[in-house]
Amino acid sequence: MSTRKVVELFYDVVSPYSWLGFEILCRYKNIWNIDIHLRPGFLGGIMHASGNTAPAMVPKKGSYMTKDLERLSEFYQVPLRQPSDFFHVVIKKGSLSAMRFVTAVQMSHPEFLEEVSRELWLRIWSEDKDITEPESILQAAKKAGMPEDLAKKLFSTITSPEVKNKLKETTDKALAYGVFGMPSIVAHISEKPEMFFGSDRFELLAHQLGEKWLGPMPQKSRL
Repeated sequence: MSTRKVVELFYDVVSPYSWLGFEILCRYKNIWNIDIHLRPGFLGGIMHASGNTAPAMVPKKGSYMTKDLERLSEFYQVPLRQPSDFFHVVIKKGSLSAMRFVTAVQMSHPEFLEEVSRELWLRIWSEDKDITEPESILQAAKKAGMPEDLAKKLFSTITSPEVKNKLKETTDKALAYGVFGMPSIVAHISEKPEMFFGSDRFELLAHQLGEKWLGPMPQKSRL
C-alpha cells in the first residue's frame, strides 16, 4: 500500500488566498510525500451555507485585506494585484461560470486543471480582467495550453446537469468536512480527515503530515 498521504485543496478562483494556497501546495507536491487532489468548488455556495461573510464586506477587514495582499504577494512570490473595481468584479459578478468551466476541465481533461485554474487567477487577481465573460474564460484556457476547439467544447457543457451537479457535489463535500471559506485543505492523516483553513497554516500542516516546512519558496531553501 502507498504511504503517501492524500491532501485535498478546496478552492475558488475568486479567492486570492486560494491562489496562495494553491501555489504553495503545487510547489511542495514533489517535496512532501503527498498526493494533492484539487477540488474546485463554489465559494458563494460555501459562504451562504455556512453563514459566513466575505472579509471585504466588513470595512476594517476590507481595508486590512488590501495591505495584506500586497505583503503576501511579495512573501509568497505570487503576482497578486487587487482588481480596480473589487466590489463589482469579485462580490457582485462572482465566479460561478468560471468554476463551472474549471469543473468541466476536471471532469473531462484533468491534465489541464492546474494550468487553467492558474490562468483564471492571473486574469482576475493580476491582470484586472473579467472572468465572467466567455471569451475571457476561453483566453485563460488558451494560455493554459488547451486547444481552442477543446476549450469551446468544454465551455458548451458548463450549463449541463452533469457539470452543475459535480460542482455542487464538490461544494457539498467541502461543507461536510466543516469548510466555511476558501482555501480549505483537508489532509487525510491516519485515515482521519484534518481540515486547515486559509493559506497561512502550512507550518502546522507540515507538522501534522510529518513533513518539513521550507518556507514559501522550498526549491530555493533546498539549494
